[in-house]
Amino acid sequence: MNLFNLIKKDQEYWLVDQLKVSHIPNIEYLVAFDKLLTEWKEQRVAYLSLLMDEENEDWLLKRRFKKVSSIVEYTKVLDGSYIASNTFQVEALSDSRVTDSDFATLYDLCRSGSANKNKLFSIRQIMESLERELGANWRDQCFIFSQDSMNYGISIPHIEQDTTDEGRMFYFGVVPEQRCKGYGTKFHAISLELLKTLGAKLYVGSTDTSNKHMRRIFEANGCRLRDIKGIYRIDIEKEFIQ
Repeated sequence: MNLFNLIKKDQEYWLVDQLKVSHIPNIEYLVAFDKLLTEWKEQRVAYLSLLMDEENEDWLLKRRFKKVSSIVEYTKVLDGSYIASNTFQVEALSDSRVTDSDFATLYDLCRSGSANKNKLFSIRQIMESLERELGANWRDQCFIFSQDSMNYGISIPHIEQDTTDEGRMFYFGVVPEQRCKGYGTKFHAISLELLKTLGAKLYVGSTDTSNKHMRRIFEANGCRLRDIKGIYRIDIEKEFIQ
Protein backbone atom coordinates (compact mmCIF):
# COMPACT_ATOMS: atom_id res chain seq x y z
CA MET A 1 0.00 0.00 0.00
CA ASN A 2 1.32 3.45 -0.94
CA LEU A 3 1.70 5.64 2.13
CA PHE A 4 2.83 8.72 0.18
CA ASN A 5 1.85 10.30 -3.11
CA LEU A 6 5.00 11.30 -5.01
CA ILE A 7 5.46 13.67 -7.96
CA LYS A 8 8.95 13.90 -9.47
CA LYS A 9 10.39 16.46 -11.88
CA ASP A 10 13.77 15.28 -13.17
CA GLN A 11 16.45 16.58 -10.80
CA GLU A 12 14.43 19.69 -9.90
CA TYR A 13 12.10 18.52 -7.13
CA TRP A 14 10.09 15.82 -5.40
CA LEU A 15 6.62 16.67 -4.07
CA VAL A 16 5.54 14.22 -1.36
CA ASP A 17 2.10 14.01 0.28
CA GLN A 18 1.30 11.70 3.18
CA LEU A 19 -1.77 9.57 2.43
CA LYS A 20 -3.25 9.20 5.89
CA VAL A 21 -5.12 5.97 6.62
CA SER A 22 -6.67 5.50 10.06
CA HIS A 23 -5.49 1.91 10.63
CA ILE A 24 -1.85 2.55 9.65
CA PRO A 25 0.35 3.27 12.70
CA ASN A 26 2.50 6.38 12.52
CA ILE A 27 5.74 4.40 12.82
CA GLU A 28 5.04 2.78 9.44
CA TYR A 29 4.89 6.23 7.84
CA LEU A 30 8.20 7.20 9.43
CA VAL A 31 9.93 4.03 8.26
CA ALA A 32 8.55 4.42 4.72
CA PHE A 33 9.49 8.08 4.55
CA ASP A 34 13.02 7.42 5.83
CA LYS A 35 13.55 5.10 2.86
CA LEU A 36 12.12 7.69 0.48
CA LEU A 37 14.35 10.40 1.95
CA THR A 38 17.44 8.21 1.53
CA GLU A 39 16.56 7.68 -2.13
CA TRP A 40 16.10 11.45 -2.62
CA LYS A 41 19.54 12.12 -1.15
CA GLU A 42 21.16 9.44 -3.30
CA GLN A 43 19.63 10.92 -6.45
CA ARG A 44 20.70 14.46 -5.47
CA VAL A 45 17.40 16.08 -6.49
CA ALA A 46 17.39 19.86 -5.85
CA TYR A 47 14.72 19.86 -3.14
CA LEU A 48 11.93 17.87 -1.55
CA SER A 49 8.64 19.43 -0.44
CA LEU A 50 6.57 17.39 2.01
CA LEU A 51 2.99 17.46 3.31
CA MET A 52 2.88 15.48 6.55
CA ASP A 53 1.06 15.24 9.86
CA GLU A 54 2.39 17.88 12.25
CA GLU A 55 2.80 15.30 15.02
CA ASN A 56 6.02 14.37 13.19
CA GLU A 57 7.39 17.91 13.14
CA ASP A 58 10.20 17.40 15.67
CA TRP A 59 11.24 14.22 13.87
CA LEU A 60 11.44 16.14 10.57
CA LEU A 61 13.26 19.14 12.00
CA LYS A 62 15.94 16.81 13.35
CA ARG A 63 16.41 15.63 9.77
CA ARG A 64 17.09 19.21 8.64
CA PHE A 65 13.68 19.98 7.22
CA LYS A 66 12.40 23.55 7.50
CA LYS A 67 8.75 24.26 8.14
CA VAL A 68 7.13 26.43 5.47
CA SER A 69 3.53 26.60 6.68
CA SER A 70 0.46 24.53 7.55
CA ILE A 71 -2.47 23.61 5.31
CA VAL A 72 -6.04 22.54 5.96
CA GLU A 73 -7.81 19.89 3.89
CA TYR A 74 -11.56 20.01 3.27
CA THR A 75 -13.75 17.34 1.68
CA LYS A 76 -17.24 17.04 0.25
CA VAL A 77 -19.21 14.13 -1.19
CA LEU A 78 -20.37 15.23 -4.65
CA ASP A 79 -23.94 14.00 -4.53
CA GLY A 80 -25.94 17.16 -5.21
CA SER A 81 -26.15 20.25 -7.35
CA TYR A 82 -24.09 23.28 -6.37
CA ILE A 83 -25.13 26.01 -8.80
CA ALA A 84 -28.24 28.06 -8.07
CA SER A 85 -27.69 30.39 -11.04
CA ASN A 86 -24.82 31.38 -13.25
CA THR A 87 -24.49 34.54 -15.31
CA PHE A 88 -20.82 33.96 -16.10
CA GLN A 89 -19.34 32.37 -19.16
CA VAL A 90 -17.36 29.24 -18.28
CA GLU A 91 -15.05 28.23 -21.09
CA ALA A 92 -12.28 25.67 -21.38
CA LEU A 93 -8.95 26.98 -22.62
CA SER A 94 -9.16 24.50 -25.51
CA ASP A 95 -12.43 26.11 -26.68
CA SER A 96 -11.46 29.74 -26.16
CA ARG A 97 -9.46 32.30 -28.08
CA VAL A 98 -7.16 32.73 -25.10
CA THR A 99 -3.58 31.68 -25.88
CA ASP A 100 -1.46 29.57 -23.56
CA SER A 101 0.65 32.64 -22.90
CA ASP A 102 -2.37 34.77 -21.99
CA PHE A 103 -3.69 31.98 -19.77
CA ALA A 104 -0.34 31.88 -17.97
CA THR A 105 -0.58 35.64 -17.39
CA LEU A 106 -4.12 35.26 -16.03
CA TYR A 107 -3.03 32.38 -13.80
CA ASP A 108 -0.16 34.45 -12.43
CA LEU A 109 -2.52 37.36 -11.78
CA CYS A 110 -4.97 35.13 -9.88
CA ARG A 111 -2.26 33.84 -7.58
CA SER A 112 -0.80 37.29 -6.87
CA GLY A 113 -1.43 38.55 -3.36
CA SER A 114 -2.45 35.09 -2.17
CA ALA A 115 -2.44 34.31 1.56
CA ASN A 116 -0.87 30.93 0.78
CA LYS A 117 2.74 30.85 1.95
CA ASN A 118 3.92 27.80 0.00
CA LYS A 119 4.92 29.41 -3.31
CA LEU A 120 7.24 26.87 -4.84
CA PHE A 121 7.07 27.48 -8.56
CA SER A 122 7.43 30.18 -11.17
CA ILE A 123 4.57 30.49 -13.64
CA ARG A 124 6.83 28.94 -16.29
CA GLN A 125 7.30 25.84 -14.14
CA ILE A 126 3.56 25.66 -13.46
CA MET A 127 2.67 25.76 -17.13
CA GLU A 128 5.24 23.08 -17.87
CA SER A 129 3.75 20.86 -15.17
CA LEU A 130 0.18 21.02 -16.50
CA GLU A 131 0.70 18.55 -19.35
CA ARG A 132 2.93 16.34 -17.23
CA GLU A 133 0.36 16.02 -14.44
CA LEU A 134 -2.95 16.33 -16.34
CA GLY A 135 -2.02 14.75 -19.67
CA ALA A 136 -1.99 15.84 -23.29
CA ASN A 137 -5.55 17.23 -23.08
CA TRP A 138 -4.76 19.54 -20.14
CA ARG A 139 -6.31 22.54 -21.92
CA ASP A 140 -9.72 20.80 -21.66
CA GLN A 141 -9.43 21.03 -17.87
CA CYS A 142 -8.39 24.69 -17.63
CA PHE A 143 -11.52 26.84 -17.26
CA ILE A 144 -11.86 30.61 -17.45
CA PHE A 145 -14.71 32.52 -15.77
CA SER A 146 -15.62 35.68 -17.67
CA GLN A 147 -18.36 38.25 -18.09
CA ASP A 148 -18.68 41.04 -20.66
CA SER A 149 -15.28 40.10 -22.13
CA MET A 150 -13.59 40.49 -18.73
CA ASN A 151 -11.79 37.55 -17.11
CA TYR A 152 -12.67 37.10 -13.43
CA GLY A 153 -10.90 33.88 -12.48
CA ILE A 154 -9.78 30.38 -13.39
CA SER A 155 -10.21 26.81 -12.21
CA ILE A 156 -8.40 23.59 -13.12
CA PRO A 157 -10.46 20.61 -11.87
CA HIS A 158 -9.07 17.10 -12.31
CA ILE A 159 -9.18 13.54 -11.00
CA GLU A 160 -6.36 12.85 -8.54
CA GLN A 161 -3.61 10.56 -9.81
CA ASP A 162 -4.01 6.86 -8.96
CA THR A 163 -7.71 7.33 -8.16
CA THR A 164 -10.86 6.97 -10.25
CA ASP A 165 -13.24 9.35 -8.48
CA GLU A 166 -11.35 11.73 -6.15
CA GLY A 167 -11.75 15.28 -7.45
CA ARG A 168 -9.14 17.98 -6.87
CA MET A 169 -8.38 21.41 -8.25
CA PHE A 170 -4.89 21.87 -9.62
CA TYR A 171 -5.57 25.54 -9.08
CA PHE A 172 -8.51 27.81 -8.33
CA GLY A 173 -8.37 31.60 -8.09
CA VAL A 174 -10.00 34.99 -8.66
CA VAL A 175 -8.24 38.07 -10.02
CA PRO A 176 -7.34 40.54 -7.22
CA GLU A 177 -9.75 43.33 -8.19
CA GLN A 178 -12.74 40.94 -8.08
CA ARG A 179 -12.07 39.35 -4.71
CA CYS A 180 -14.36 39.68 -1.67
CA LYS A 181 -17.43 40.10 -3.89
CA GLY A 182 -18.82 36.58 -3.62
CA TYR A 183 -17.45 35.44 -6.98
CA GLY A 184 -15.03 32.95 -5.42
CA THR A 185 -17.86 30.99 -3.78
CA LYS A 186 -19.82 30.93 -7.05
CA PHE A 187 -16.82 29.87 -9.15
CA HIS A 188 -15.91 27.18 -6.63
CA ALA A 189 -19.47 25.79 -6.80
CA ILE A 190 -19.27 25.72 -10.60
CA SER A 191 -15.93 23.91 -10.29
CA LEU A 192 -17.56 21.23 -8.12
CA GLU A 193 -20.07 20.65 -10.92
CA LEU A 194 -17.20 20.42 -13.41
CA LEU A 195 -15.58 17.79 -11.22
CA LYS A 196 -18.82 15.77 -11.28
CA THR A 197 -18.74 15.77 -15.09
CA LEU A 198 -15.24 14.26 -14.86
CA GLY A 199 -16.61 11.43 -12.72
CA ALA A 200 -15.57 12.69 -9.30
CA LYS A 201 -17.60 11.44 -6.33
CA LEU A 202 -15.50 13.04 -3.59
CA TYR A 203 -13.86 16.45 -3.57
CA VAL A 204 -10.67 17.21 -1.63
CA GLY A 205 -9.49 20.81 -1.41
CA SER A 206 -6.70 22.43 0.56
CA THR A 207 -5.36 25.86 1.40
CA ASP A 208 -3.01 27.54 3.83
CA THR A 209 -4.36 27.76 7.38
CA SER A 210 -4.00 31.56 7.15
CA ASN A 211 -6.13 31.80 3.98
CA LYS A 212 -9.38 32.65 5.76
CA HIS A 213 -11.13 33.73 2.55
CA MET A 214 -10.61 30.34 0.86
CA ARG A 215 -11.63 28.54 4.02
CA ARG A 216 -14.91 30.49 4.02
CA ILE A 217 -15.46 29.46 0.39
CA PHE A 218 -15.02 25.78 1.30
CA GLU A 219 -17.47 26.08 4.18
CA ALA A 220 -20.03 28.09 2.17
CA ASN A 221 -20.13 25.25 -0.37
CA GLY A 222 -20.64 22.56 2.27
CA CYS A 223 -17.08 21.24 2.57
CA ARG A 224 -15.97 19.85 5.92
CA LEU A 225 -12.55 20.12 7.55
CA ARG A 226 -10.79 16.75 7.32
CA ASP A 227 -7.18 17.30 8.25
CA ILE A 228 -4.33 19.69 9.02
CA LYS A 229 -0.84 19.02 7.69
CA GLY A 230 2.48 20.79 7.88
CA ILE A 231 4.44 21.82 4.80
CA TYR A 232 8.15 21.03 5.11
CA ARG A 233 11.08 21.46 2.76
CA ILE A 234 14.66 20.26 2.48
CA ASP A 235 17.25 21.43 -0.08
CA ILE A 236 20.02 19.18 -1.36
CA GLU A 237 22.74 21.84 -1.44
CA LYS A 238 22.13 22.64 2.22
CA GLU A 239 21.99 18.97 3.08
CA PHE A 240 25.48 18.38 1.77
CA ILE A 241 27.17 21.51 3.09
CA GLN A 242 30.07 20.38 5.27
